[in-house]
Amino acid sequence: MTAQETPLFRRPFWVVFFALTAAILWGWAYPLIKMGFAEFGITPDMTGSKMLFAGIRFSMSGMIILSLAKGTKRKFQLRKKSDLWYILAFALVNTTLHYAFFYFGLSHSEGARAAILNSMSVFMLVILACIFFESDKFTLGKAVGCVLGFAGIVALNTGSEASGKFTFLGDGMIILNALCSAVAGLLTRGLSKRVDVFVGTGYSLFLGGVLLVIPGLLAGGSLPCITWQGLLILFSLICISTWGFALYNKLLSCNPVGKIAIFNSLIPVVGAITSCLCLGEPFYWKYVWAGALAATGIYIINKGKK
Repeated sequence: MTAQETPLFRRPFWVVFFALTAAILWGWAYPLIKMGFAEFGITPDMTGSKMLFAGIRFSMSGMIILSLAKGTKRKFQLRKKSDLWYILAFALVNTTLHYAFFYFGLSHSEGARAAILNSMSVFMLVILACIFFESDKFTLGKAVGCVLGFAGIVALNTGSEASGKFTFLGDGMIILNALCSAVAGLLTRGLSKRVDVFVGTGYSLFLGGVLLVIPGLLAGGSLPCITWQGLLILFSLICISTWGFALYNKLLSCNPVGKIAIFNSLIPVVGAITSCLCLGEPFYWKYVWAGALAATGIYIINKGKK
């Protein structure tokens, strides 16, 4: 097959370019969410408002993706009627629960800590895949990678009180978010078998976002202070979700998971750096060690996959 005949999302240059783009975009989401909370006047105790803010972001992103799918004449038809329940479950785990935990945790934690801690999703996914899929064997490389990754998490929670200790509302919620991300990674394998992956991504974001907006409103959520800066941040987050998920899920449907997942090692690094630079958060050297251990663990796990 010539370069011209190879699909765009399988060409080496574009695979690297798109995967890097998705990872860097998601890394920037950490400081932007906290900046959005500040601009809209959302405080850590405003649970409904956080759900509403997240729901608007993802439902709008899903609408954009579905509109693009419609414009490019993608197939919306499900393979079987029962597949609707699969998509609803995927939306609930991949968007609603995933980002409910993420937004709650991030509002009670520093962006740099959350970025590194969230890398646990990769190691959880490796372990769960070995449990649920016979084709995924637990190798020595995976074991070493997981040990290094969890060592990074331990390093993140050591040191003086001033440098940050484990809290359930902060770190605990981010860990639950990472678990949802890992489970969603397992479910992604079956998404492309049921519907066009681009359409499935749109459904997941839209339905998951709506399932955040409704309870957010019922809990009395609102956006207390609307500014142009806040709207610009919200628009940026919508773009990050739209491009990040569309590119990443498409790449996963066309390439070996390990070949794409290796780029996730950049997310905690970008998230930690941008959080310190944009939010003025204090920088601790343990962020470097924790980030390096997490990134090394992710690399070791994926470098042997074909």
